[in-house]
Amino acid sequence: MAGMEQTQGFALQQALSPQMQQSLQLLQAPLMELRQLVAAEMQTNPVLEEEVRQEVPEKREEEPERAGGLQEEWNEYYAQRATAEPWTAEALERRQHFFDSQTRELTLQQHLLEQLGRSDLTVRQRGIALEVVGNIDDRGYLRATDEEIAEKAGCSPLEADRVVGKVQELDPPGVGARNLSECLLLQLRRSGRENTVESRIARYHLEDLGRRKLPDIARHLRVSVAEVQRAGEAIARLEPRPGRPFASGDEQTILPDVVVERDEDGYVVFLNDSEVPSLRIGDSYKDMLSQSSATREVREYLRDKIRGGRFFMKCIEQRQHTLLNIAREIVGRQTAFFDDGPAHLRPMTMSQVADAVRVHETTVSRAVAGKYMTTPRGIFELKYFFTAGYTTSEGEAVSNESVRVAIAELVRAEPARKPLSDQDIVARLAEQGLPIARRTVAKYREQLGILPSHLRKSF
Repeated sequence: MAGMEQTQGFALQQALSPQMQQSLQLLQAPLMELRQLVAAEMQTNPVLEEEVRQEVPEKREEEPERAGGLQEEWNEYYAQRATAEPWTAEALERRQHFFDSQTRELTLQQHLLEQLGRSDLTVRQRGIALEVVGNIDDRGYLRATDEEIAEKAGCSPLEADRVVGKVQELDPPGVGARNLSECLLLQLRRSGRENTVESRIARYHLEDLGRRKLPDIARHLRVSVAEVQRAGEAIARLEPRPGRPFASGDEQTILPDVVVERDEDGYVVFLNDSEVPSLRIGDSYKDMLSQSSATREVREYLRDKIRGGRFFMKCIEQRQHTLLNIAREIVGRQTAFFDDGPAHLRPMTMSQVADAVRVHETTVSRAVAGKYMTTPRGIFELKYFFTAGYTTSEGEAVSNESVRVAIAELVRAEPARKPLSDQDIVARLAEQGLPIARRTVAKYREQLGILPSHLRKSF
């Protein structure tokens, strides 16, 4: 067995300065968080003061002055390191304070975690349960296998399965199920109907129920068709999406960073600058620095604060400049969307926008994170416009979102008594020039929250 030894060596490592941390933090901060960061900076740097605007600024058509040095620092940093550096403890504390101060609806994950906090699980089981909850989607379904949970949590698949069972005992009934059948069975078990006709149908004959094969079910279960009919009606009253009550509502407050308006020449893009405080260095501190009576310590202190204040203002200016350029590029590439709607959204990647704006791809990713754009068609997250796509039979590029819209339209127009199967949807899309695989249709259908055809059929 080799012994331990100590050696010396040299290595080059990319370090992220506090100033760069601050500039990247401001770049990725959404508008509401940016206001909080500006307020916090003004509290720690006394030379900064808010400049009162005399009037609402005009929509800016011209490019803001480029803070080139800072942009080049971003590009140099991203070229050597793609992952984000950890935030400082002070920045994390400010960020958490901001989030904690916001009024928001309780999410499904938060609801589950609160219940786990009151449970009698061991420390080890709680760790596994956290992994389980992290893999439950907004509909309330578990989207990871026991093996995947075991690998992440460092336990055996059997132990993971036992903890999944514990999570499935939480509220709402049916949460943590792996599929629709298990979801219904969990709800029936919770209401004391585990050994009923409903339970047997949910376990073994759910597909037949969707196809209205009531006599076949009755024959297999050795009950009357009337009993199967009543059981089917009881199953229909269960909740197929237990996470539905926790879905985010339309009342969520969104403060858009970007505004898009239409005029006679097309679309005008400008920033919501009225929500960003305009800062300046206070004249009194500049005068104090030039006074001969000021001590050396006072001068050094003021120089340091003024230097920090100017850099902070430069960071905000660069954030606005970068975000505006990216937003203009998005609108320029997605004109068909703004003219004709989501079905005309074109494929677009962050790499394409980064090349056009001449920034690093990671700069685009940070700049659009958590930010929204208000348009004549509504409010959209900037990330909404970035999507992969397909090529039609005519050679035209269409986005994933366009395909999802097409699927939703087909389902919306289908006959209630004869819904379209996934293969039917594939055929209809092919007629529209969209050659999509059946498994892709099934994936998009699930993302849209559309049930399989046998469960959409009207009784």
